Amino acid sequence: MTQALPPPPRKDPQKRTPASARPPEARSRAAMGLTVAAAEGRFALQVCAECGTVQYPPRDACCGCLGTDLPWQDVSPDGELLADTMIRASTKQFFRERSPWRTGSVRLDAGPTVICHVHGDCARHGRVTLWNKLDRSGQAVLIAVPPERTPLMQDDPILRAMSADPKHRRVLITDGRNPNALALVKSLQGAGAATIYVGESETWRPYPHRAALEASDVEFMPLDVTDAASVKRMAAEYGGKVDILINTAMFLRPGGAMARGDTSFAQQEMDVNYLGLMRLAQGFGPGMCARTGDGVNSAVAWVNLLSVHALSNDAGFGCFSASHAAAYSLSQNLRADFRTSGLRVMNVFTGPTEDDWFQALPPPKVSHNALAKSVVAGLQDGLEDVFCGDVARDVWERFNRSPKVLERETTMGVDGA
Repeated sequence: MTQALPPPPRKDPQKRTPASARPPEARSRAAMGLTVAAAEGRFALQVCAECGTVQYPPRDACCGCLGTDLPWQDVSPDGELLADTMIRASTKQFFRERSPWRTGSVRLDAGPTVICHVHGDCARHGRVTLWNKLDRSGQAVLIAVPPERTPLMQDDPILRAMSADPKHRRVLITDGRNPNALALVKSLQGAGAATIYVGESETWRPYPHRAALEASDVEFMPLDVTDAASVKRMAAEYGGKVDILINTAMFLRPGGAMARGDTSFAQQEMDVNYLGLMRLAQGFGPGMCARTGDGVNSAVAWVNLLSVHALSNDAGFGCFSASHAAAYSLSQNLRADFRTSGLRVMNVFTGPTEDDWFQALPPPKVSHNALAKSVVAGLQDGLEDVFCGDVARDVWERFNRSPKVLERETTMGVDGA
């Protein structure tokens, strides 16, 4: 059985911080479909459209009939562990640092037999479920886990290496004024976060849940994402202590370009939602990237809270959607910048939340607790893209089917999201 993960020892500041090692990342173009599914938390394999064969590893042609129409489809992840072994020596630095490493072969109920990582709680020759996860290189890998969750399951070294679990880690929430901040604090504490820092801009100005945050045993820091000096100052003081950064800074006003008399609100939206993210990345990014190999509480994740209409503009909040589209594009750039370090960028997309500025919109809306739970679950599952709420999932599904149709629905008055 998996042993409880002990808290990390106090770090010796005189010792060198270990450099980050990444697992092998070379993949074929055909295998990228597996990575796409892993980023969204799905288990999908190629299924031949001509003969129905489910195949693994991914190929350019069907292993049964040589057909080339191989769409990716969600299939059953259940199977039987045929054999397993412990790897105690490897040519790859990533695995040498984490040996012994359990691997094995699993025969899926869907047909293929796969070589995969094996969770420590899996019984030999027993039933298992395969999880499709992203490793530190950002590529998909398969992990066999017990069919039923076991105590301390997330503490397994293999799962820990593939996730961004908040347990024993220090988290920075960049804007405590965000209505979701308190729920995030409670969910992160419930997940075992060691320390939670909460940023505050204009500390003299009160806000409703300030007292509740104080009572939650968090550490406040003066952080204003619109002020480069403030970000640099806090990054210099706390950058080496932050393991997970959750960017909650947001400026929101309704209306599109024609509905506004000037560009003042649009400038503020871009300054907070887009340029604020850039300032945070420039300030905290280097320190976090340098600590991705730092043991139990290494830096692991950068989280952005985005409107799902970053994918396709919502006319009612047109300029706000545009600022989040810019932030979404920047988050993709951050994935490239963070790639060599293994620091993961997770985008959490939501529809309307229970905030004052969305008051006029009809339900369904995303509650603060639901959003916080989605963030923590996404970190524990090691996801890149999380869609929280019915509206976000609906927009994502329609965007995948046809971005142009979705654009027409959201801009021409057709009943949409």
